[in-house]
Amino acid sequence: MEYLPLFVDLQSRKVVLVGGGEVATRKAELLLRAQANLVIIAPKLCPVLFNLHQQGQIVWIEDHYQTRYLEKAYLIIAATDDPALNEKVFHDAQAQQTFVNVVDDKPLCSFIVPSIIDRNPIIVAISSGGTAPVLARLLREKLEAMLPNSLGKMAEIAGNWRERVKNSITNMRERKRFWERSFNGRFASFVEKGQLVEAEQQLEQQLSEKDNHGELILVGAGPGDAGLLTLKGLQVLQNADVVLYDNLVSDEVLDLVRRDADKICVGKRANNHSVTQDETNALIVKLALQGKKVVRLKGGDPFVFGRGGEELQVAAKAGIPFQVVPGITAAIGATAYAGIPLTHREYSQSVTFITGHCKNEGSELDWAALAKGQQTLAIYMGTVKAAKISERLIYFGRSPETPVAVIGCGTRQEQQVVCGTLCELERLAQAAPTPALLVIGEVTALHQELAWFGQQTVEDRWRSAVLELA
Repeated sequence: MEYLPLFVDLQSRKVVLVGGGEVATRKAELLLRAQANLVIIAPKLCPVLFNLHQQGQIVWIEDHYQTRYLEKAYLIIAATDDPALNEKVFHDAQAQQTFVNVVDDKPLCSFIVPSIIDRNPIIVAISSGGTAPVLARLLREKLEAMLPNSLGKMAEIAGNWRERVKNSITNMRERKRFWERSFNGRFASFVEKGQLVEAEQQLEQQLSEKDNHGELILVGAGPGDAGLLTLKGLQVLQNADVVLYDNLVSDEVLDLVRRDADKICVGKRANNHSVTQDETNALIVKLALQGKKVVRLKGGDPFVFGRGGEELQVAAKAGIPFQVVPGITAAIGATAYAGIPLTHREYSQSVTFITGHCKNEGSELDWAALAKGQQTLAIYMGTVKAAKISERLIYFGRSPETPVAVIGCGTRQEQQVVCGTLCELERLAQAAPTPALLVIGEVTALHQELAWFGQQTVEDRWRSAVLELA
């Protein structure tokens, strides 16, 4: 280990910063966050630093650097564009045995400022020892995505409760379990939602052992590409005890689940319901009442044809607390990756999301309204009923030549987009891979111009495949 990691208390301590430009500004902002008594040495200051001086936040020595200005400094940073001056600052600091950092010059550093994730009072610092600062920054970004903004407040509350918990739970192992349960359970959820009174009530309940319930969290996994999972969704997956997931959830998203969490598939497919909704509901209640954090992971968004509302009603009836993390639904994600805008000033002034699970007589949908032009229809789970959908729309007045697209495996590497007209919808749906989204409307004609992801010239090949099915 080349450097020993340290966290230094700079509050009200003299820190000298040599330089008054943009690089010095970045260092000054960091030092002020640490409440240092900051002294800047420079003949002139950039506007940001000058404003800080005017506000009384820094002391400015309006002069060229002199060794005597370093006296009684706790830390020293050189951030000028003059290599000779930076080297002199380094040697002067070394002579008085004060830690010094010359920005972007590792040999002239006795300490290094790491990449920082600030969730005060939780601070995470990452350093490559000055060898690969860009890599350290990338690591910081990955960790930043995993650590909720509420982490600091959670630590603050825990600190206030620490002595009380210690007095109530004298066994160290049991006390550790108490905090693990708190930081991974409802206490953390309450803090994340800003419900601080409820968070402290939760700690009180846990201390008195009156609360053994877990919770349910609905999480939208997005349409497939793991990069479309929301930041909050990722954080929840990292804290789950058990994840109940659908068939539509991609392997890439499942790989983001905490490794020691149980993963149970409760997926359903058309004409092959391997797990009934009633069984899923019963499993949610059973696991939550065991005190587990149950994550219900659904493809797309849990409130868009995902039965999320039904599952929350079951949880509410059983007295199980719950929350929802929305996801990018298939109609939004798949069409964006296919280069098909759902609305366009020239072609479509509205968009309607529809489920393809229609009743045989078709009485549940207002086909006359859906058949009107200048609108886009995004149809989920519609491949099986594609013939009926096409027939009803044409019957109620939509032109048989209306452009359509079938997006198979949207947002995934195997995404395929096949375009045609409304009268061809059944054949197009039969040729497309599943899961597939049907898109009907003039905007689909823009795919050829705006396609950017995956195969962009797929129409001709798919046309041939469709003709072979004829």
